[in-house]
Amino acid sequence: MRRLTVLIITLGFLSSNVIAQRTIKEEYKLKFDDVLNLMETKYVEHPKFEMLIDEAIVAMVKELDPHSEYMTAEEYERMNEPLTGNFEGIGVQFNILKDTIAVVSSISGGPSEKLGIRSGDKIVMIEDTVVAGIGITNNDVISKLRGDKGTKVRVKIYRRGVNDLIDYTIVRDKIPIFSVDAAYMLNPEIGYVKVNRFAQSTMDEFNEAMDELMPLGMKHLVLDLRGNSGGYLNTAIELSDEFLADKSLIVYTEGVSNPKRENLATSKGRFEKGKLVVLIDEGSASASEIVSGAIQDHDRGLIIGRRSFGKGLVQRPFKLRDGSTLKLTTARYYTPSGRCIQRPYEEGNEEYRKEGQRRRDNGELFSMDSVHVDDHQEYFTDNKRVVYGGGGILPDVFISLDTSENSDFLRDLLSNGLFYQYINEYVDANRDELNSKYPDFETFDAKFDIEGKFMDEFFAFAEKEMSPKEKKGNVISEIDGEEIDASVKKSDSKSEEKDFATRKAEGMAASGKIIRTRLKALLARTIWQTEAFYRVFNADDDAILKAIESIDDKTFRRLKLSYN
Repeated sequence: MRRLTVLIITLGFLSSNVIAQRTIKEEYKLKFDDVLNLMETKYVEHPKFEMLIDEAIVAMVKELDPHSEYMTAEEYERMNEPLTGNFEGIGVQFNILKDTIAVVSSISGGPSEKLGIRSGDKIVMIEDTVVAGIGITNNDVISKLRGDKGTKVRVKIYRRGVNDLIDYTIVRDKIPIFSVDAAYMLNPEIGYVKVNRFAQSTMDEFNEAMDELMPLGMKHLVLDLRGNSGGYLNTAIELSDEFLADKSLIVYTEGVSNPKRENLATSKGRFEKGKLVVLIDEGSASASEIVSGAIQDHDRGLIIGRRSFGKGLVQRPFKLRDGSTLKLTTARYYTPSGRCIQRPYEEGNEEYRKEGQRRRDNGELFSMDSVHVDDHQEYFTDNKRVVYGGGGILPDVFISLDTSENSDFLRDLLSNGLFYQYINEYVDANRDELNSKYPDFETFDAKFDIEGKFMDEFFAFAEKEMSPKEKKGNVISEIDGEEIDASVKKSDSKSEEKDFATRKAEGMAASGKIIRTRLKALLARTIWQTEAFYRVFNADDDAILKAIESIDDKTFRRLKLSYN
């Protein structure tokens, strides 16, 4: 009887608590209605309610956590394009160079490629409007060239060596956005796959990559998730399933309104045997951390790189009645050992977003000893290795961020977009010779001479472009995925006070290797698409070299990692 009484009292307390919370919520809803009514009936002008309510929702959601977000229908569609795996348009990658739309490359399989539009082409008219020399922005270009599948857009293109503008009528189509950037063999036994996001098409692309690599003799795999900021939870689970044994726990999610849900591996994994290395860095987040966390907790592979971002919150989109979307955090995700790797955000969103700079300032990008770990969040892998929660995945093997090759000269080349401009013009002027001398990437990689005439012409071009003058506009880097602000201000480093020959000599002494590598990689990409860029750039990559070394030496055996 006493137990029953306690139960009734407890239930009564819970019930009254729920009622009290509901009453408070109703009171504030009424308060919000009162404010709207007063604004409507008493304000000096007619309020713009749509804008006011949108801004109120944005401000309210901002107080929840760093990853909940309110978006208009257009914003949500744009955000979702990279994950759904396609958009509708003409299918080109472009830069705005010298106030002109320059085609970097036509996207494979898209309508522009089928018509013969190629790198180096300059789009000077869209429909009957001149778009060169008018200060056009990236958003302007996107709004003019994108459109519904089946619709047409007329462009006029300037091409070197052709006297008249070339007139194209392009029928817009679905343009694929690829999530696997590269898949090739690092050596006769080790394959490499670079995944840039976890999208709807990722598993199809990954399986195609495996279909290509396994017949080539691949026994071991390097999975590159550096800079991969995440995507769909289900895709991360599916990719993890490729490496883990049947019924292995991959991840579980849990929240106040979402009961614990476990996701287990199935028996279908294609790479459950063989040495696996996962590369991560401070840009690897969310879905990337699910994969690397599951691999690490089950001792299935070696994690190499730097501490990952630390995003362990799960968002679910909720459509609102006007087509807008509330992307709301509904749960936290946990790795198999029980780690929640979400980093703290109690100090507010602004402080949360400064984490990257804090990591750089405290030296954690340069030394594992500088990484702060919470001893109270100690967990264990299957083989009883210690791992930590509370803020990202810590790698098994640390790779320092290398800034030794930085220089003012390299920074100026990058900020002015000179690598892209020169390669565009070089390929445009030498296309026939390049195609004749280098019929495939392997020939180019082995025989292209970066020194001599090529570099002399690059420096002559750079000297002309870097002469003191104001430059305007932004360059979008499709490879790095970042916008480089090229609205040049006076340098703090006094580099403007030195003549070009001095700046070049000092810059090449510090950054010569990376300048040459970047030029060759961009040239390869312009001719053979994105994978060629990585094949050049990865040849001297510290993390990849360490991955190869770790696969060949006793690291897997020493850490008791599973691969047989």
